[in-house]
Parts: sequence; structure tokens; C-alpha cells
Amino acid sequence: MHLPPWFWYAAVVLVAWGVVGLLQKLSTNYISAESSLIWLVVGFLVLQPFLYPGREVFSYSTRSLSWALLSGVFNALGAWALFAAMKSGGKASIVAPLTALYPLVIVLVAPIILHESINLLQGAGVVCALIAVVLLST
Repeated sequence: MHLPPWFWYAAVVLVAWGVVGLLQKLSTNYISAESSLIWLVVGFLVLQPFLYPGREVFSYSTRSLSWALLSGVFNALGAWALFAAMKSGGKASIVAPLTALYPLVIVLVAPIILHESINLLQGAGVVCALIAVVLLST
């Protein structure tokens, strides 16, 4: 069976963000959520030279850059809130899976904004994800 390239990127996300859930809790055991966010940004900057494709950063349209900038702002806000949740006593085993449900927002909005559709099986997957979080948090 031949797996498409996107699958391998998704697998990297799965492993990397799985490790991140542990590291975020470990960091907030010792430093503030705000300091953890600063070091998260430093981590991004350390990796960036290896991932940068070499194109001029500002050669894109203003609209495209605006979407990317907004993505960064919301990413940072979410990361800070995740650190704060863990710092304020949240268990990593509950906070990480709960916050990992962020794709549900996309699933609900994608049909309206992106004109994508979800089938019945995918809808059942959303319900299962919600049930999993309820079970984990009890």
C-alpha cells in the first residue's frame, strides 16, 4: 500500500505533538506559562533555518501574509493558554487530549468557510473524539 506524502507529515505531527504534551507539563512544573511561551518561540527560531525553503519571506501577497500572521497570533495564544492550564494544576493526561480537540473547530467551520464537506463516518469520528475526552476527564 502506497501512503501519500501528507500522511508522513501527519505522522511527524503525531509524534512531535505527543512529545510536546509531556514537555509542556514538565516546563510548567518549573517556570511560568509566559516563560514557557517565550522558550517555545525560541525553539521555533532554532528549527526555522532547517525548514526555511529559501524564498523571500515578504514576496507573498499581503493577504497571504495576513493569514499566516493571524495563524501565528492564534497559535501563540493557544500555546500560552495550554501552558497556563498546565501551570494552574491541570493534569497533562487530561489537558493535552482536551486541547488536542481543536480540529473540531475546523470540522464545524470548514463546511461554511472552506466549502468542505464531512460525511457520516467523519461525523461519527467527531462524536467518538468528544466521548473520549469525557471519559479521560472523569
